[in-house]
Amino acid sequence: MEDKKIKIKVKNIAQSPQRLRLVADLVRGKDVNEALDIVQFTNKKGCLFIKKALLSGISAAGEITGEKSENLKIKHISVDEAQTFKRGRFASRGRSSRILKRRSHINLELEVK
Repeated sequence: MEDKKIKIKVKNIAQSPQRLRLVADLVRGKDVNEALDIVQFTNKKGCLFIKKALLSGISAAGEITGEKSENLKIKHISVDEAQTFKRGRFASRGRSSRILKRRSHINLELEVK
């Protein structure tokens, strides 16, 4: 019997990958319910996006395989860099500087225990 896997991708999140990876490292390898508890009580903006991805994975697992959230575990989670928005800003002495607004993609893979 092959392992049941659910893959979720959340694209173009308005948060830098470096900040999202801090939250992803906290929940990597944990059970889904334990990961939701960690995300709920962590004071980071990235927790909102990781929580949305987890809830989406739980919902997809319920529809595809009929599994409950108690039977799910985070097999793989990674945060990749997305397209960077480039903006300009005036600087001193008549110069201009560049502002880089970084964005992220979350790749989440859940497996049934």
